[in-house]
Amino acid sequence: MQELNATWTALKLGGFTVLPLSLLAVIALAIMLEKAFIYWKFARLSHDLLNLVETYGFAWADLEKILSGLDDRHYYKRFFEVVISNRHHPSWWTESRAADEAQLIETSLGRRLWVLETIVTAAPLLGLVGTVIGMMRAFQVIGGEGVVNPTAVTGGVAEALIATVVGLLIALIALFGFNYFSRLQSQTMDEMERLGTRLIDHIRLDQEESGHEAA
Repeated sequence: MQELNATWTALKLGGFTVLPLSLLAVIALAIMLEKAFIYWKFARLSHDLLNLVETYGFAWADLEKILSGLDDRHYYKRFFEVVISNRHHPSWWTESRAADEAQLIETSLGRRLWVLETIVTAAPLLGLVGTVIGMMRAFQVIGGEGVVNPTAVTGGVAEALIATVVGLLIALIALFGFNYFSRLQSQTMDEMERLGTRLIDHIRLDQEESGHEAA
């Protein structure tokens, strides 16, 4: 309890810049939690689905059965269903439709990442503003009273240091979150592209077999 009181007292000494910094921290945390939920709920690739797509000559009905158990908002389901619905068209047509859907998915996964990137830059700058204001107050006390008031000067310096530390901490957290989810987005899209290529190979194989049977 004493530690919480000490933390609260220190934040109050940080001046008015602590308020917008706290808002940035809440926004960054909310975005990271949202991204974590999205990847856990709608972007996880099950072993059954992965193994089926990697299987030579799998049945499309088996793939549709697995996809039917996924949420309609699941990104792999969205992507695979576009391929499945266009598999009777020429392969180049299917690839084009799959690429369009992949672009939409990439845009969806990257939504609000720019906010984290902005917080990485804005939080230290806002902390620097608090630093400058705190130091200015400290110098005003020295110049205005003629005699140094240790308590007032210490308060100004504390405000400056606390604002800087809070801004840097928020920027570090946002930076780690931005890099992690950017990497996760890249890995998801690479895996989706790789599996999409597998499905196109299956489509070409089916079309070749159909051509041989017709001949």
